[in-house]
Amino acid sequence: MGEPAKRGAGYEDVLAAPEHLLAEVIGGDLYTTPRPAAPHAKAASTLGMDLGGPFQRGRGGPGGWWILCKPELHLGGDILVPDLAGWRRERLPSIPDAPYFELAPDWVCEVVSQSTGQLDRARKLPAYAREAVRHAWLVDPRQETLEVYALFEGRWVLLATHAGDARVRAEPFDATQLELAALWLSGDA
Repeated sequence: MGEPAKRGAGYEDVLAAPEHLLAEVIGGDLYTTPRPAAPHAKAASTLGMDLGGPFQRGRGGPGGWWILCKPELHLGGDILVPDLAGWRRERLPSIPDAPYFELAPDWVCEVVSQSTGQLDRARKLPAYAREAVRHAWLVDPRQETLEVYALFEGRWVLLATHAGDARVRAEPFDATQLELAALWLSGDA
């Protein structure tokens, strides 16, 4: 996780961060991380497409969601940017024309890497729990794993860990099957 880039940070620090870095404020601390490497980008992009079709657009699935890539969330004083986030349409009927969201999503997905894994687990997951995000996924493209969490009584409970080339149904998107191999660079071979 490393040390924060700045303590006592605010939105002005996020806006002032260099363009090549992703900036987030968690517990008043500014964290900056490099843009994702290829394994990270492939996993997030593929997952966004795989979920967006059936859940956002209703193609071959139930619809009823907004699935967004890298939305900026302003939640309880924190500024978070998950790799993917989803809102049920009954809670967010339309996407606001605004630079960030103040309504916590129903689901978040963090694609962990060597530079972000500790931050995602130790700082961001507790913030999402505090804001009552109901589901969280941690995707590790290097280990080729998907960890599926649900929030129960304010705590994350690991529901399942899937790996490799498994075909899985994972909450809250268990109405459709995901092919994990498509997320990994090894799946291109």
